[in-house]
Parts: sequence; C-alpha cells; structure tokens
Amino acid sequence: MPSTPPAVIAFDLDGTLVDTAPDLLDTLDIVLDEAGAARLPREDTRKMIGAGAKALVNRGLTAAGLTVTPPEFDALYARFLDHYAAHIADSSTPFPGLVAALDELAARGHVLAVCTNKLEYLSRLLLDRLELSDRFAVIAGSDTFPVYKPDAGHLLGTIERAGGLPTRAIMVGDSMTDVLTAKNARIPSIVVPFGYTEIPAEELGGDVFIDHYDRLVETVEQLLSRG
Repeated sequence: MPSTPPAVIAFDLDGTLVDTAPDLLDTLDIVLDEAGAARLPREDTRKMIGAGAKALVNRGLTAAGLTVTPPEFDALYARFLDHYAAHIADSSTPFPGLVAALDELAARGHVLAVCTNKLEYLSRLLLDRLELSDRFAVIAGSDTFPVYKPDAGHLLGTIERAGGLPTRAIMVGDSMTDVLTAKNARIPSIVVPFGYTEIPAEELGGDVFIDHYDRLVETVEQLLSRG
C-alpha cells in the first residue's frame, strides 16, 4: 500500500506567524513623509496590512489624500521596499507560543510551509533574520507563482511544492484573504486573532478559531482526523 503523505500546514506570514506591523508601518511613515503627505494614525494603517507591500503603499497614499502619477508611485514603492528590507526585523517578532507549536507540529511529522502575499525575497529575509526559515519546507510569496491569494493556485502550488496533497492540508491565517484562499482551495482553515483585519477574527468564517498558539497542535490534529 502506498504511504500516506505527510500533512502540510501552510501559514500566512504577516499577522499570523510574525507581528510585522511595527516595521511595515515605520516604513510607510517614511514613504508618506517623502511624498509630502501627513502620517496616518496607526490604528488606521494597521488595517491596511495583508495584501502585500504595493497595496499597503497604495492604501496609505489614498488615505492620506495624495494622488501620484504611475512613475511617482513606482519610485515611492521602490523606496518602500529598499527601506523595509533594511529594517525588516528591527521590531518584528513571532507571536507568543508560535515557535513551540511549530516544533511540535514538525515532531509529529507534519510539513510546514508559508503562503503569503508578501514578496518571496522579503519573506525569506524576514524569516532568516528571525531564524525561522529552516522550519519551513516552502516559502511561497506573492510572486512565487503566476497567481496569489485569494486565488487557490497560490495555496495549492505551495502544498504541491511541499510534497503534500490538498486532502491532507490546512491553512492557518488571520484575514479574510486567508479564509477565502482556503475555501477556494477546498481545504480547512484555522484563524488566529493576531492580525490586522477590521473584521474580528472569529467572524471571518474559518473552520476553527483559536486565540493562542498553544491550541494549534490539538486543533490541527482534530481537523486532520476528520479527513
């Protein structure tokens, strides 16, 4: 009989694995300064995170009431990427209980992966700086495949590259984008409350909501046991 492939547990990055808001929003402040726009309240800009750096810059400029030409936007976006890469882990930290949960999942034979709308090189750089990269078999960013979340192809491509099957996979995320991606891929999702969504995490429509990573392993096992 062929052996059952290991389960793939795919994680979003920003707001799921790591609290990246401080460094992302510090960088956005600098871009707004250089564009001649007023800085925005953090309680507003935190909600702009989740769709990638380009969307964050665009949302920030729009909220600040600033209209720029495409070449001007490209220059501001490049400035954002340069500054953020240089300061990507100044204040960003893994969420409480994450590392222990990852270690336990790996000890149980599960394969871990990252499926994020952050650019792949920035995702790798961040996880390298936090000494987390080695825990993941795949780190798939918004530019890794021709499509990105919430397109199912991003998640399904991540699972395939990790050597798994959609029937033995789970998505862990913090946003509606993650929940929709999982639904589109027809795999279950676990939602955590650490992220940057305006909608309360428990109302996003995921299969299971957990409030701390000390509940992750048991939740993964319960979902996998349901088939």
